[in-house]
Order: sequence, then C-alpha cells, then structure tokens
Amino acid sequence: MRGEFSFRVTASEGAARTGLLTTPHGVVETPAFMPVATYGAVRGVSPAELVEAGAQIVLANTYHLHERPGDEIVAGLGGLHGFTGWSGPWLTDSGGYQVMSLADRARIDEEGVTFASPLDGRRRHLTPELAMQIQQRLGADIAMALDECPAREEPGGEPSLRMQAATERTLRWAERCRRAHTDADQALFGIVQGGANETLRRSSAARTAQFEFDGYAHGGLGLGEERVRRDDLVRASHAELPAGAPRYLMGIGRPEDLISAIDAGVDLFDCVLPTRHGRHGVLYTSQGPLHLRNARFRDDPAPLDDACDCPACTSHSRAYLHHLLRGGEVLGARLASLHNLRFYLRLLASARQAIAAGSFSALRSRSETLACR
Repeated sequence: MRGEFSFRVTASEGAARTGLLTTPHGVVETPAFMPVATYGAVRGVSPAELVEAGAQIVLANTYHLHERPGDEIVAGLGGLHGFTGWSGPWLTDSGGYQVMSLADRARIDEEGVTFASPLDGRRRHLTPELAMQIQQRLGADIAMALDECPAREEPGGEPSLRMQAATERTLRWAERCRRAHTDADQALFGIVQGGANETLRRSSAARTAQFEFDGYAHGGLGLGEERVRRDDLVRASHAELPAGAPRYLMGIGRPEDLISAIDAGVDLFDCVLPTRHGRHGVLYTSQGPLHLRNARFRDDPAPLDDACDCPACTSHSRAYLHHLLRGGEVLGARLASLHNLRFYLRLLASARQAIAAGSFSALRSRSETLACR
C-alpha cells in the first residue's frame, strides 16, 4: 500500500481473519464496521459518541457531499477531518451506488454518469477522473474507484448483456481512476462487480487485481441474493484477489450477514441499518432483535439489553424507550441509534477476539441461532 498505509493479517481461523489497517489518521483493527455518515455526520450522533461506541473508521458519501455543501468548501475547512470533527480514518464511496439508487435521474455513458440533482434538478456529470478529484479534496484516508452498480437481476441464471456491459465498464473506469488518482496520502480501493454470476465475478476480481489497488471491495451484492449464495460469490472473488490486501463488502448489514461474511474472509463493512432500524424502533440485542414500538413494551421496566453498556441500556427502561419512539421524540431516535451502533461495534470486537482465540465458529453458531428468533 502507498504512503502511510499498510495492512497486516494478525490471526486467522479458516478464511476468517483479523488484521491491522494502518492509515494516516489511525490504525483500524479488522474486521471492522464503518458507521455511515452520508453528509459527513452519522444522523443524530456526535463524533465523541462514535468514539465512545467504539467506532474506528467512518464512511461518507462522495456524491452527496459534492452536491452539498461542495467538496471545495470541505477542502477549505480542513477536509473531512477538520470539517466534521471526526479525527479518525474516513472512507469515501465514489458515487457509483447512486448510478443505481438514482437510476431514474441518471444517464450512463462511457465518459461517466450524468445526474439530475434531487436537490435542484440541475445536471451534474460524474466521471472517474472527477470522482478521484472530489475524494482527494475531501481528504478521505481511503477512496473508492467509480463503478457502475447495475440493478438487481434474478440470481442463478446467465448474466444479462446489461450486467456484462456494466462489469466491463467498471473495469475500464477502474483503469481511469488508477491513472487519475495522484494523492500519495490516500489509499484507493477497486470494486468487483458481476452480479450474482460466479464466473463474471471471478473474472472481474482477477482483472481488477491487475491494477494493483490498495484494497478491494465487493459491489452490487445484497440486492436480493440469498446469504449463502452471496458468501459463495465473495469466496470465489477472494480466490482471485491478493491475499494480503484488505477486503470490503459494501452496504451489507444485518448482524448475521456480517458474521457470515467474516467467515468468508471479509475485513470491512458499512451499512445504514443500525441507525435506520434504530430510528424505526428495531433494536438489536444479545437475545435477538426487539421491535420496541410494539405495545408489549409499554410498561416493561427491564433494560433494553443487560449485556450492553450504551446509554440507552444503562440509564433507561424499555418502557421509556418505547414511549420516546412512539412519541417521535428525537431523544428516542438518538438513543436507539447509539444502542444499535454499539451492538454492531461490540459484535465486530467479539468477532476479532473469537478469531484470535480460535473460537469463531462458535460465535457464528450463536449468531445463526439469534437470527432465527
């Protein structure tokens, strides 16, 4: 890896592994979960609270920050670290996911993607070269290559011509990103595409590895395929990627999904589920998920989770949290988000400890049991 970056595997159990990802703004112990700070902030959670919850690295959205407040403003205020107050490592996505999520507002050609802004309707053009410029201005520790994330296809069949074309374009854009990226203090990750087709993903992984990126991500998954199938695709891609590089599964997010993917050799994760589900009253606990808005919690005096040390669990009852969430109180959403983030971050810490101790298979069995509740 370039500059001040390095990645070292420190322990393994089967394909599962722990590692140390060194960046200019700190060392990340992997496997690690990255809270999502779309506009430079995890909704309702301060940087100090993220530190308290155990976060090591945070993810921001390149496209949305380019739109608002603008990457030039962020750069002028010290990059993401100075602008937001989060002094630890940052990873920025490339805007590729918006190719799919804003598909009704986007037009793709070989040069890049043209969006009609959801804010003001103005047309914005994002190319691989511009995606690199924006992320370098934002000052992230890890930048992502621009990819074309195709919409979901039915798994199991031959890939459509559309999927094959998107995978090939992603490879061409990866080469352009590699040439355009000039910041020696910023790592650059490539992205494997190919939908739910193993042959296509293997080819994408092998050809992406030829560009010698600092790390590699699995894109375009979590769009309808079953977890077992997804893990098989991840393993197949890993066989074509450098074993000594960090691996990132983008946007995957239920606790059992994380543990299963760690078993397949993934090092980094991000997802909006912990905070989004928290705001809607779905709380993850050591005994399985609770739907706290349900009436049965109206007079429940118990803490949310006896095994958790977050503010929601140490200071409040389920009844109080139920009241806040049902009443739409901002405090309820904040406490629920903090709890779910703490649960996820503790889960990943437990995974690291289990791998080091050679007991990860037992942790995975417990995770599967809770997922069935």
